[in-house]
Amino acid sequence: MPLPPCLRDHPDGCVLTLRVVPNARKDGPDGLHGDALKLRLLAPPVEGKANEALVRLLAKLCDLPRSRVVLLAGETSRDKRVLLAGLPAADAASRLIAE
Repeated sequence: MPLPPCLRDHPDGCVLTLRVVPNARKDGPDGLHGDALKLRLLAPPVEGKANEALVRLLAKLCDLPRSRVVLLAGETSRDKRVLLAGLPAADAASRLIAE
């Protein structure tokens, strides 16, 4: 199975490209948005609350400790890049992207 465009392998795991939608009705992935995974969050985009919720949600979905979910870029943007340390891209795809 080819990798989706939102995921790429990295020496430390994989990098996930996201389009985050804060203030959503529910948390969770919502398909692809161009070359990014669209991820809805209940949290508002104030004082880092959405970023904290993002790390918690990705850790839960990928079955990783929160310390292994690292925000690489996009701290104040809806477009973000996240390192999922220790998780190969193929495994992340199976956990995050619905067939």
